[in-house]
Amino acid sequence: MTESATIGLVSVSDRASGGVYVDKGLPGLKEWLAAALASPYTLVERLIPDEQAVIERTLVELCDIAGCDLVLTTGGTGPAPRDVTPEATLAIAHKVMPGFGEEMRRVSLKYTPTAILSRQVGAIRGRALVLNLPGQPKAIKETLDGIFPAVPYCIDLAGGAYIETRDEVCKAWRPKNAVRPPPVPR
Repeated sequence: MTESATIGLVSVSDRASGGVYVDKGLPGLKEWLAAALASPYTLVERLIPDEQAVIERTLVELCDIAGCDLVLTTGGTGPAPRDVTPEATLAIAHKVMPGFGEEMRRVSLKYTPTAILSRQVGAIRGRALVLNLPGQPKAIKETLDGIFPAVPYCIDLAGGAYIETRDEVCKAWRPKNAVRPPPVPR
């Protein structure tokens, strides 16, 4: 039997969580994951305001209680006063994964010079990888296309579920000794 990953999706937006406009972050994340992931997964979704304490509680709940292997946040990573997603992520982190933030900005710079304004971070809490992504669906896709090849192996190393991708969308990289053979059909 193939193990199923639990993936938390968190859209951080005062206006979307308050009903001022329709959230586009969660649909953007779900669309990309549906196209890219080959192994089974369950989603746990949250739409919350830009409040550091709320973001921290949500991340802890998803990692520690819901048992997420991966948590993707969208929104709240810019320089505006209410953009506090990175601070919340770092506050709950057991380990910081600086390469993810560096790569997200590098990838985004191919598309927009304002990528240098982003403060995205990656972190580990328990066995969960937490990644802060941009808020717009186009930028979410561009960023995930660039960083996700390293995500499944990072989750392996942290003790999370084994996630397989569809190579035509995103080819996950693992060393040969970490690749599992496909399940035998019954």
